[in-house]
Amino acid sequence: MEFALNDEQTTLQEVLREFLSERADETAVRAQMAEPAGFDRQLWKRMGTELGLQGMAIPEEYGGAGFTFVELGIVLEEMGRAVTVSPFLASAVMAPQLLLALGDPAACERWLPGLASGDVVGTVALAEDGGSWKPGAVALTARSEGAGWVLSGHKSFVVDGAAADLVLVVARTDDGLGVFAVEAGADGFERTPLATMDQTRKLARLTFADTPAVRVGSGDATPAVERMLDRTRVALAADALGGSGRVLDMSVQYAKVREQFGRPIGSFQAIKHMCATMLVDLESSRSAVYYALWATATDQEDVPVVAPMVKAHCVDAYLAAAGDNVQIHGGIGFTWEHPAHLYLKRAKSSQALLGGSDEHRQLVADRLGI
Repeated sequence: MEFALNDEQTTLQEVLREFLSERADETAVRAQMAEPAGFDRQLWKRMGTELGLQGMAIPEEYGGAGFTFVELGIVLEEMGRAVTVSPFLASAVMAPQLLLALGDPAACERWLPGLASGDVVGTVALAEDGGSWKPGAVALTARSEGAGWVLSGHKSFVVDGAAADLVLVVARTDDGLGVFAVEAGADGFERTPLATMDQTRKLARLTFADTPAVRVGSGDATPAVERMLDRTRVALAADALGGSGRVLDMSVQYAKVREQFGRPIGSFQAIKHMCATMLVDLESSRSAVYYALWATATDQEDVPVVAPMVKAHCVDAYLAAAGDNVQIHGGIGFTWEHPAHLYLKRAKSSQALLGGSDEHRQLVADRLGI
């Protein structure tokens, strides 16, 4: 196990940082925030054609690059650092990981190549109006009709649900949970963008009224859904790591140039302590994330415990750092014009997504049998 990035991974990180700084800077982020369901489709296309990011962790046999979850985590870290407005979490993590976990070769051959190229935007619809991401809370129903299936009910808080071409819907059937593929334009399928605090991460509410769907896999899909959730938790932790690094850089830079009482505010003990705490939390998060990425990439047996643990720790550290960044910047940090609030809102949305931190700590305890 090696916690340091190798030369190829370091190069990937450097290329991504340059790419996002040039094509997804703060001005671009703010432009996409104004679109309730939108993202920069030109940027999305270039991410696929120039860098192959969407297919990073999809096997080569399905049109992907065949890299591991470690490389995917590096991409997520850099996107978190830039608060990139993109369906990457939903389309390059959640949807492919669920398809792979279900182990349905026909479904993988049908949809993974499009997801890998970026031609298809995918997502997973699990939570409902109650806000629970637990598979056991699913109430939307699926019933067989003729040779196919139809869905009735609703889903809420669906990441990039308003823009997705493919939605993998978790629904209840007579033989347990099932996953059903619904494509854009299906009969009885409606979607409504939701107003969110974090406008860099789009959410939607989906309604299904006898909507035709294709079942993916067979038998109870609960283990596959849990596997997808664990990998999404690790992905959110990687995103949080990137954001934490950026807000620390912003804080240190500002503390060096902002003066009060004739001296830089970085010379004040309180500011020093805040920055030092942010650095300690960042490095602990880095160790946790890199271990979680390695464990996920090598399919270690402790992933079900590591995933909720690293998600809870890293997003909480990110939220604390983003809050301190606002405090260090003072009055300007509270304004719409300053980017500090973008990171604070992203951190808060990451904390809430898939369930809060207390819920994840309880999940760790449950899985350890405590």
